[in-house]
Amino acid sequence: MRLTAIKLAGFKSFVDPTHIPIVGQMVGVVGPNGCGKSNVIDAVRWVLGESQAKQLRGASMADVIFNGSTSRKPVSRASVELTFDNSDGKAPGQWAQYAEISVKRILTRNGESSYYINNMHVRRRDLVDIFLGTGLGTKTSYAIIEQGMISRIIEAKPEELRGFLEEAAGISKYKERRRETETRLNNTRENLIRLEDIRRELGEQIERLRGQAEVAREYQTLQSELKATQQLLWFVKKRDTESSRLRYHGQIQQTQQQLTGQVDALRGIEHELDTSRNAHQQANTALNDAQGAFYAAVAEVSRLEQAVRHLADTRTRLHAQAEQLSGQQDSLMRQHQDMESSLADWLQRVADTELNMEEAALALESATDVLPEIESILQTTQQRVNELQRDLAAAEQARQVNETHLQHAAKTLQQLNIRQTRLQHEQGGLPDEDQTAIESIEQALNDTAALRDELAEQFEVVQHTLATLEGQRQPLRTQLEQHTRSLHQVEGELAGLMKVQQHLTENVSADAWLARHQLNNLPRLWQQIDVANGWETAFEAVLETRIQAIAADTSTLDLSDIPAAGISIYDGAAPHAELDACALPRLLDKVTVKSGGAGALQDWLSHVFVADNAEAAAVAQARLPLGAQLVSTEGHIFTRHSIRYYAKSSGTQGVLARQKEIERLSASVAALHEQKSIASTQLSSIEAEIGSNQQDLATLRSQLQQTQQQFHQRQLESVKLQQAQERTQQRRAQITAELAEIDTLIETEQNAQMDTEEQLQQHREQSAQLRSHLEDARRARQDAENLFNQKREQQRQLERKLQEIRFSAQSAQSKINDLHNALKVNKDQQQRLIEQREEVLGEAMALDESTQSIALQDAVNLRQQAEQNLALMREQLEAAGTQLRQQEEARMALEHSLAPLREQLENLRLKHQEAELLEQQCEEQLQLLHADQTELAQRIAQGAKVTGLNNEINRITVAIDALGAVNLAAMQELEHAVKRETYLQDQVNDLEQAIATLTEVITTIDSETRELLAMTFNTVNQSMSELFTTLFGGGRAELILSGEELLDAGIQVFAQPPGKKNSSIHLLSGGEKALTALSLVFALFKLTPAPFCLLDEVDAPLDDTNTERYARLVKQMSAQVQFLFITHNRITMEAAEQLVGVTMQESGVSRTVSVDLEQATRLAEV
Repeated sequence: MRLTAIKLAGFKSFVDPTHIPIVGQMVGVVGPNGCGKSNVIDAVRWVLGESQAKQLRGASMADVIFNGSTSRKPVSRASVELTFDNSDGKAPGQWAQYAEISVKRILTRNGESSYYINNMHVRRRDLVDIFLGTGLGTKTSYAIIEQGMISRIIEAKPEELRGFLEEAAGISKYKERRRETETRLNNTRENLIRLEDIRRELGEQIERLRGQAEVAREYQTLQSELKATQQLLWFVKKRDTESSRLRYHGQIQQTQQQLTGQVDALRGIEHELDTSRNAHQQANTALNDAQGAFYAAVAEVSRLEQAVRHLADTRTRLHAQAEQLSGQQDSLMRQHQDMESSLADWLQRVADTELNMEEAALALESATDVLPEIESILQTTQQRVNELQRDLAAAEQARQVNETHLQHAAKTLQQLNIRQTRLQHEQGGLPDEDQTAIESIEQALNDTAALRDELAEQFEVVQHTLATLEGQRQPLRTQLEQHTRSLHQVEGELAGLMKVQQHLTENVSADAWLARHQLNNLPRLWQQIDVANGWETAFEAVLETRIQAIAADTSTLDLSDIPAAGISIYDGAAPHAELDACALPRLLDKVTVKSGGAGALQDWLSHVFVADNAEAAAVAQARLPLGAQLVSTEGHIFTRHSIRYYAKSSGTQGVLARQKEIERLSASVAALHEQKSIASTQLSSIEAEIGSNQQDLATLRSQLQQTQQQFHQRQLESVKLQQAQERTQQRRAQITAELAEIDTLIETEQNAQMDTEEQLQQHREQSAQLRSHLEDARRARQDAENLFNQKREQQRQLERKLQEIRFSAQSAQSKINDLHNALKVNKDQQQRLIEQREEVLGEAMALDESTQSIALQDAVNLRQQAEQNLALMREQLEAAGTQLRQQEEARMALEHSLAPLREQLENLRLKHQEAELLEQQCEEQLQLLHADQTELAQRIAQGAKVTGLNNEINRITVAIDALGAVNLAAMQELEHAVKRETYLQDQVNDLEQAIATLTEVITTIDSETRELLAMTFNTVNQSMSELFTTLFGGGRAELILSGEELLDAGIQVFAQPPGKKNSSIHLLSGGEKALTALSLVFALFKLTPAPFCLLDEVDAPLDDTNTERYARLVKQMSAQVQFLFITHNRITMEAAEQLVGVTMQESGVSRTVSVDLEQATRLAEV
């Protein structure tokens, strides 16, 4: 690739868009100090992905954005774009198909950084990958030499120099792959550790779930028993309740019949009682009538007596009232005269007011007639003003719209021309379609797919075989684990019992005596006998401490040497004698002697007999011979006249039973060892087969993964190529359509622009004319408005005056009306007083006392007759009441007899209803329990009782409660956990295989890297030596490794210019260091030429002679590498094929200018 252009905008001092064309192979950038030349180097480094602000001479990344100057404001973003010529197709990956590649980076002040390749948004890593291994890396770039960097290279640490060599060797790609592989390896190991932790926790969970599952199964069994018992309980309750319901129903029928008979008798008595009540009611009604007539007669007599007295009082009152009415009549006549006089005055006032009101009305009418004409003139002038204002506003709006349209059209045409130029340029740079590449990739893709399918079939076969073996291995593992657990458990029990037995043979106080007599290693009695099952306790109770007796020759014992503790010694060689026959079984019959000691046991046990239990011993106690003993299985000892109860307090208690258990456990241990050995052998065989298959599976998996990766890679390449060609075709068609559309839009905009300019001129002339007319109309409207306001004010004054006159007239007329009404009322009052006086006098004359006296005598006679009739009616009512009470008492007695029957019937009905409800409840419970009542009827026992079933339910409930908290999901969780354990084991196997594969990949990468780095080291070392000799005209230089391992070793530079024997590079001068560093950098370039090389004032410390050598070397290497260098040196400028000048005429703003050699010389001399 070759750099063809650099574009900057808003980057540091390059605030304006700046285009720097790169034409030749040697391009020099010149200009005064501080004008921004080094910013070009920073821009290139920044666009290639630099992320450290200090490498760009800034404190933060935002410092690369133009921050303003004395005459300019800060900008919001910075952008840099590099354009490369890729006609030779050396760009890596998919970018090789493009003849031109543009790399662009944009940074905004909010920190958003965007990368683009050929205007496609990409990641930073995608951009960095293009230049990876070309010397343009972001960390160890030897193709971009900034100010002061040339001396830092030669004085760098060995580790830093190794970085430059690695970049030149192109192993940065390998290091990136190795880093990614190590990351995946570390992640895989962490995942494996996590999986192991999960497996361990899962194993503990499985053990816990197994116990919970067992409890859950027991819980479900108890729940089933509880449900069955509850069904039986409810069925029995239903059966008993149904029997009770039928019994209550019969009792209800019988009681109902008795009650019906009693009710019929009550109905007859109630009928007679109704007849008596009617007769009593009629008698009571007659009494009330008679009593009413009597009270009326008494009231009439009283009234007539009072009327006679009232007549005298009324006559006196009427005469006094007539005199009072005469006085009131005289007063009203005087008031009438006064009101007639006042009425005449008010009538005169009304006549004067009407005359004034006519004059004011005429004046108002005259003023009102003038107003409409003046108002019409005002409205006409206002309408004219409004019309002219609307016309003027429309004209102004049209003018503004036209001006806006003209501005928009100009801007649109400018944008269309720019867009047209850009699209034409882009259309010319689109690549042609390459069908051959697509067919080649498709063929490779098909071949890879066929190989992948073949490997997949082999993988499935091996995987199926491995799954079968895994299925066989798990039961064997389980069986082996069970045998191991059982063996450990049995061995633990055996060790515990043997320890207890061993403890019995230890006696500190007797050990010394036994050792002196050489008896300490001899077996004890309990080790030499075999007691029948169940009789161990009886033997221990009889023998007591003699169970620990030691078999020895008693004749050899020194009887003077008495032990400190009790010890029993028996003669193991004593003969066995025949015993007399006896009806009772002997204790000797329950023991078998293994070796020696039968005679001693006869001495001790010949008189001891046995009974199965204490009751049998008590029965046989009386038949015992003198001195004999009878022992039960519990250890109780009976003689003819005594009983000694056995107590478990002796240290030898249980020794025989433990010995038997030890022998049984020893046999179990041997059997378990044999079973474990068989299971282990089978498991080892299966695991060997599994290991072989796993190895085959891993090989196939690796091959399949590699093939799959190749398939995906080729598939991706095919898709990318097809997409690239599709994008190119789509883009070409899109550009063609856009160009045609742009031509149409340009023509349309130009025509519209011409029309708009003509309309704008017309609207401007129209607006000026309308403004003149509007001023005239406004003056006419003001005159009409002043005249109208004057006439309107005059009219309002006349209206107020007329209103006041009318109000006065209305007040006078209201007063007149009030007087007329008052005169009429006075006259009416006088007439009423005359009529009232005449009426009062007439009433007084009409009063007559004789008529009232006759009526009073007749009323007294009627009162006496009514009193006699009332007494007769009272006698009849008393007789009817007596008969009614007798019948009521009979009814009450019969009703009292009905109450017990009704109460009994109600109780029976309640019991019947209760039985029905209970029966219904039982039926509902049976339905809830999904009970089959036919089956329950067959299962139920004849005498089954509710109490017994309740006791059974309580027992089951207690058993369920004893289980405690139950995890009902334990069985499902256990199954899921076991499946998950298997799945995790598969994952562990895959991870272990992945670790092995990744480790092998890292080893391969290290081997390839070591080989490539060694070859690069030798080549660069030789090239550096040659270039050093060229630059210095002699001397020698070489690279020296500072370690044995090439991958980790540092690199040191050893250089001796001609005539010098310096031992260190630090002893060289600045110029010598610069030339030495250049020989190293150019040696790297000869090995791996970068697309371009940027040199920032590297010739500053050189004299003219060395500068000429430097310039010649650069010109010589420019055949393979493109150089862009910043310099102030005239000799270096002369060697350049193209010069780019950078100036800062405006403070803080850099610009580029064309520079010829003479101008560059003058600038250098400044």
